[in-house]
Amino acid sequence: VQLQASGGGLVQAGGSLRLSCTFSGRTFSSYAVGWFRQAPGKEREFLAAINWSGESTNYADSVKGRFTISRDNAKNTMYLQMNSLRPEDTAIYYCAAGRGVADPRGTYGYHYWGQGTQVTVSS
Repeated sequence: VQLQASGGGLVQAGGSLRLSCTFSGRTFSSYAVGWFRQAPGKEREFLAAINWSGESTNYADSVKGRFTISRDNAKNTMYLQMNSLRPEDTAIYYCAAGRGVADPRGTYGYHYWGQGTQVTVSS
């Protein structure tokens, strides 16, 4: 399995970005997927997760109402729409996929990870 994240960049505070992550090598619709981020000197942080069908989502309090996770199983792609960005959202953003993820907020449940994409929010 390979995950390829894209869409990061530099944006001003209050702006928006949409991250994408393409999945290949297995049947995408068999996997739950999630987004995490890691800022320098900090642990990897859960942001959002979505189940295989897209019917169930889960968000961290820090991004609830600002970020939206979605997936298109026909395109083998997952997305993270990020609105009202803040300087504290600056980090490397990672997509992840796993089967039978018992705790979507934990990193250990995901078997596969993308390479990360940098998001920088200027004040």
